[in-house]
Order: sequence, then structure tokens, then C-alpha cells
Amino acid sequence: MNPIVDETAWRAAHLDLLAREKALTRDLDRLAAERRRLPWMRVEKPYRFTGPEGETDLEGLFEGRSQLIVYHHMLKPNDQAPCPGCSMVGDHMPHLAHLHTRDVTLAFVARAPSPEIEAYKRRMGWTMPFYQSTDSFGSDLGIDGGFGLNVFLRSDAGIMRTYYTSGRGVESLGTPMTLLDITPYGRQESWEESPQGVAQGEPYSWWRRHDEYDARPSAPSAAGR
Repeated sequence: MNPIVDETAWRAAHLDLLAREKALTRDLDRLAAERRRLPWMRVEKPYRFTGPEGETDLEGLFEGRSQLIVYHHMLKPNDQAPCPGCSMVGDHMPHLAHLHTRDVTLAFVARAPSPEIEAYKRRMGWTMPFYQSTDSFGSDLGIDGGFGLNVFLRSDAGIMRTYYTSGRGVESLGTPMTLLDITPYGRQESWEESPQGVAQGEPYSWWRRHDEYDARPSAPSAAGR
């Protein structure tokens, strides 16, 4: 058993740990700021995807927004035992309205045929866009039979790849805030250190219950991006 102490000793131990937790939070904020300043890679290939509405390209996955998070799920054709880890990731994705209002689209892709993907979505109770990837999209971007996550930006100069993570880098994602922290525009709040041209507002001012957001919010200003 851990030591059993009185309230004074417990509070002292807790405050010591809390100070280190807060320091880690500030370190993560600084790391997110560095992530927003990573160089970009233009996506040159014309990748194709299949969803319930038919075929589309990578730009179609954005659904008209400027930022896109793509999770590469390991669901394969005729999969009798879909990956439990990838399925846990799907289970803890937030309501997408919170991302949409920050001009971010979240989508899943997998190698399984679209009808099998739709059947698995129904089984899991998922509502996120989920597409069949029919070419080298995954293998070209660091996913070769496994799982991972890529982030993209749609700009005047084309579609840019801005971030990638896999393994335990996916574990902490699943709230609107942790997902926004991996996007090139971030949370778009005034306290963040972001590149010049990223629109920012007061902290928390954009927060709503998910059924109270505007149906189609305008994209943030990003002059020169």
C-alpha cells in the first residue's frame, strides 16, 4: 500500500505534484507552438477515396474547410477482427461540431471497402466521415499496414501536409483541444504563440454546446498563409 498520511501531509504531496503537472502543461503549450511552425510539404499526388456518396479526392475530404485531420484506421477487407486499438480511438473522438467551428474537418480512412466501413460504423455507433483509401495514400504518408494520423492544410498554394504522429502519439488525442493543438492554426485563442496571420480570439469565447454552433461558420482569417 502507499503511505497513509494526515491531511496536511497529503496536501503538501499533492501540491508538489500539481506544480510539476502545471509545468508539463506549459511545456506542452510550447511544444504545440513549435508544431504550428513546422515546415509544410505539398501533397502532389492525386489520391482517391471512396465513401457512401461515391469517389472523391483529398480536397473532398476537407468538406470545404481549411484544415483536415485524417486518422488511418487498420480496418482491412473482410476484417473479422477489427483492430481494438483503432476502434478505441474511434470511440473517443469528440463531437465534430467543436472542430468544425474552428475550421477543422476530421475523417477516418481504411483499406476496407466502403460498404464494410459503413457496416462497421453502424456497429460502433460512429458518425465521423470514414472513407476507403484505394491507393498509396497511407504508405506514402508513413502508414504501411499500421495506424497513424496526418494533418493537412488547404491553401492557395495547394494542399500541405503539416503534421504526422503514430504509436503513443495518438493516445492523448480525443478532446477538441488536443486535436486542435495538432493543427496548423491551433485553438485560435489569443494566449497561443502562433505564426503571423493566424486569426485569434478571446479564450473560451467560441465554446458552445454542440447543437448551438452556427451550421456553417466562416473560415478564420489567415493572411499570407
